[in-house]
Amino acid sequence: MSTPSKPASSEEILGQKYDRCLADLLVKAGVGFSVGVVASVILFRRRTWPIALSTGFGAGAAYADCDRSFNPARVPGTRIVSPSELASQPSK
Repeated sequence: MSTPSKPASSEEILGQKYDRCLADLLVKAGVGFSVGVVASVILFRRRTWPIALSTGFGAGAAYADCDRSFNPARVPGTRIVSPSELASQPSK
């Protein structure tokens, strides 16, 4: 039999979101760094700017994902509906 689980506290949810954001940052910045190193060696005669640029792109993508995780109203195409608005809409 499964035991009923108690609801997660807000601190646990916030901690999980921060952990996910940090892991996402490390992965995306690491991939960007790797792509930058390869591009620097193969294409740009060992310059450093491709490494910094691609690492920044990875960190920026992770930041945008984290921002969407903490503020879902910023996801394009979504609208936050209050319960009173939902109740006042006629059913189809």
